[in-house]
Amino acid sequence: MQRSLWADTSLSSVSAGFVAVLVGFASSVAIVLQAAAAADASEAEMVSWIGALGLGMGITCIAFSWYYRAPVITAWSTPGAALLATSLAGVSMAEAIGAFLFSAVLTLLLGLSGAFERVMSRVPLPIASAMLAGILLQFGLSVFTSLEANPVLVGCMLLTYLTCRRWLPRYAIILVLFAGFAASWGLGQVRPEQLSWALSRPVWVTPVFNPAVLLGVGLPLFIVTMTSQNIPGVATLRASGYQKVPVSPVISGTGLTSLLLTPFGGFAFNLAAISAAICTGPEAHPDPERRYTAGIAAGVFYLLAGLFGASVVALFSAFPQAMIATVAGLALLGTIGSSLAGASSDSDGREAALVTLLITASGVSYLGIGAAFWGLAGGLICHRLLHRKN
Repeated sequence: MQRSLWADTSLSSVSAGFVAVLVGFASSVAIVLQAAAAADASEAEMVSWIGALGLGMGITCIAFSWYYRAPVITAWSTPGAALLATSLAGVSMAEAIGAFLFSAVLTLLLGLSGAFERVMSRVPLPIASAMLAGILLQFGLSVFTSLEANPVLVGCMLLTYLTCRRWLPRYAIILVLFAGFAASWGLGQVRPEQLSWALSRPVWVTPVFNPAVLLGVGLPLFIVTMTSQNIPGVATLRASGYQKVPVSPVISGTGLTSLLLTPFGGFAFNLAAISAAICTGPEAHPDPERRYTAGIAAGVFYLLAGLFGASVVALFSAFPQAMIATVAGLALLGTIGSSLAGASSDSDGREAALVTLLITASGVSYLGIGAAFWGLAGGLICHRLLHRKN
């Protein structure tokens, strides 16, 4: 008998959803705004971009997590936004929207074909776990680099975390977040003058299809989103034990969402990796079957963030970066640990997993494609060459 959503929801899952949205927005909203500015977007169009992205991520997180009973977290394409920030110079907003539509159609067709899922089904679990660990490693390290830069604030948060992990483990992250807010305020590190409240308003831009822009912007956006976002996103689900979530419908759904929201600024949606890891780990809920509520909570917070797009940008800039980095790192500790355990679980495949981990953690980038893809490629090559069958 299926339990009710209310019965499955806990404070820890809601806090995981909130932290996932906090980390997702805080880590890359500036890149999205830079991408919009590169296309000479007006202030109203920038706010519309944030609103459309929040709406798309909110709807897809809630729909996928509810339907599959798994924490399926979506996000905007951060590497895609970085690509746009450097490639939209001299491109009109209408031409940019046309390129986004082209990328969305390619994503939808790839999802419907089932090709992406067939490729990902051939990735061994230790390599997927190693890639996830490599992606998340920098977030764990950032806790201690932030401690050096801001010892009082981060020290208070670490003390709260250790205390709560001993006596209130399910509520550790939300209490760390509250401790961070309180310490930031007490230390005078909050900039309240930057806070403002305003609703997002959609701005429609009619697309223009310029073949040069379609191939120069739309096609690279599609490739970068698939290789640098969706591959790690699938690996996150697989490494966290959610192998039964079908990849093709999710990819198709993100492509369709992009297609519908692109005219308002929703340039690319995909499976999340970093923010997803917060909701798929034990910190969200001890029972993996109930962690889907963290995905639904993230969707609700994404909807709120999209509704108050301009306010969200101001809010994240009001708090110190050390606080956000520490919350993210502590929330991901459990997932980093389980990923490392999964990567080293098979002695025959351990060397290939280690290669994957090191390449991914190195942050190298070739041909505009991020380290996660090259880590996966390097690990698979080593696996094929070195794997010994018993």
